[in-house]
Amino acid sequence: MQSPPARLHTVFEPQLQAAGPIPADTWVVVLIKDFGSAKQRLSPALGPEQRRALARENASRALLAAQAADHVLAVCGSKEAAAMASEASVEVLLEDRPEGQNRAAERGLEHARRRGAGSVLVLSSDLPLIEPSVVTDLLVRTRELRRPLAVAVPATGRGGTNAVLTSPPGCVGLHFGDDSLARFELDARSRGLGFHLFESELLALDLDEPSDLAALAQR
Repeated sequence: MQSPPARLHTVFEPQLQAAGPIPADTWVVVLIKDFGSAKQRLSPALGPEQRRALARENASRALLAAQAADHVLAVCGSKEAAAMASEASVEVLLEDRPEGQNRAAERGLEHARRRGAGSVLVLSSDLPLIEPSVVTDLLVRTRELRRPLAVAVPATGRGGTNAVLTSPPGCVGLHFGDDSLARFELDARSRGLGFHLFESELLALDLDEPSDLAALAQR
């Protein structure tokens, strides 16, 4: 089934916001959990090895798609995940002690900032429909927006967020999890940042619940 074109929608943009394109040096930070502990909420539908294989497959897709950017960093929660990322020829940051998605994103953003990134897209590795073309589309279509800004990618259901681009990096707080989309918007507004949504079916579906597997099977 062919997906409809992605939609870039401006939610809020301060009138006094400085004009100017996003700097060209854009990083994608891919968050990859330990495969053995991933997808626990899918346990009613999938066994441990099936969940591990699914997590590996999705991570591989995310790493490939992320290479649309100038630089890719994988923040990995296990040596196995780090080995996969290294094989994909991307930079790796191995967490000594994983502390959840937001902490992993914070570590990736800080690393990218130190390396001079002008903007950073933090990307979940749990997106079974992701393709390189949609990441390219997101980066190209947001390049001419005025900064500082945050661009969030809504998830299907639960009010979640599957990716967020910030320029300058980390100009908005990290709020991944259920109902995160509203928290990202509230945070951006409180800081006087532009806030935009990039809506794409290829980035919207993540696999958290058995119902998500059913949605994937209908594609």
